[in-house]
Amino acid sequence: MAHHHGHIVEKVIRRDGHSISDISRLMKVNRRSVYNWFNQPKLRPEIIFRIGCIIKYDFSAELPHVFNSEDFASEIDKNKTSQDVKEEMVVKDDDYWKEKYTELLKSYNRLKQGHIFVAI
Repeated sequence: MAHHHGHIVEKVIRRDGHSISDISRLMKVNRRSVYNWFNQPKLRPEIIFRIGCIIKYDFSAELPHVFNSEDFASEIDKNKTSQDVKEEMVVKDDDYWKEKYTELLKSYNRLKQGHIFVAI
């Protein structure tokens, strides 16, 4: 059975909810090019590989005749985007500030119960 590369790539992109605009921007092509790729029975492996790295998806399961799992594994780990790093920092920073807020609120409530008010 022949594998339609474009349909496979499109299915994964849409199933995982990726934006065609984001993919086209990161691939440095226009959106029409991405839609044209979806209609191609055979895509160059470099295109599929780049899309896989962008969406962090290993196409070796769907296209074992083109890729093996090692092709994507190292590249996806290596290409952790700065956005991923920023998101991790925000989560850590968010937890830090939540904890600080909770401590401040507890201190305020203790002061309020003791009727001790300090001008800030």
